[in-house]
Amino acid sequence: MKIHFLRHATFFLETNGIKILVDPMLSPKDAMDPVGNASDASRIPMVDLPLSEDALRDQLTSINAVLITHTHRDHWDTRAQEMIPKNTPLIIQPSDEKDIREQGFTNPLPVTITTTFKRLKINRTDGQHGSGEVAVKMGHVSGFVIEQDHHRIYIAGDTIWCTEVADALKIYKPTHVVVNAGAAQFLEGGPITMTGEDVVKVCETVPKAKVIAVHMNTVNHCLLKRKDLKKLLESKNLSQNCLIPEDGDVLQF
Repeated sequence: MKIHFLRHATFFLETNGIKILVDPMLSPKDAMDPVGNASDASRIPMVDLPLSEDALRDQLTSINAVLITHTHRDHWDTRAQEMIPKNTPLIIQPSDEKDIREQGFTNPLPVTITTTFKRLKINRTDGQHGSGEVAVKMGHVSGFVIEQDHHRIYIAGDTIWCTEVADALKIYKPTHVVVNAGAAQFLEGGPITMTGEDVVKVCETVPKAKVIAVHMNTVNHCLLKRKDLKKLLESKNLSQNCLIPEDGDVLQF
């Protein structure tokens, strides 16, 4: 299994001969307005993609599907909608199907509980994109567990640590877990993605799994930086349990 991490929550996953693009935000640096009601007003993305336009287009020609955990613009932006062919299979949560079709895509694959795509079994999980009123405003988000032979990778999506995440870890016993860290937060309310302490809980809950922490250093409302998460994991003796890829890194398992 291979993960080619681009930035934020965007990466190519290759497993069992199948290539899936996850949560594509493909806009160039500073192309979009900042997330509102945040302490940092930087335009987003705050960094460029780690590959050229030609290299990106070349990669897109070889994907078998796109997986979209939810359709917030830092996971599914206008640029991605323009670049990805309209007949590409899109693995999505059911609540996003209407919007996806209205964007002109003809092959959405909504996952209610579980489905099969080529040689992969794909299970959908729930999460909480924040707590209280903030979570309600943020809308429904999903995670996905992709199973094949010896690997079970849990892509948790935009969620904090919650019962739904704990249940997914217990039920599916993933060998790999991708968590959206960054402790994204507005001026009011608590974090809407995982804090450092949340990542620690994931590592401690599945000590045999390899955790991959992403969703940092790219969008203005993400307050937790890679360097700070690294320090926390070191203090908890969890550095070997959790990888924190830099933009462009390729992880082989």
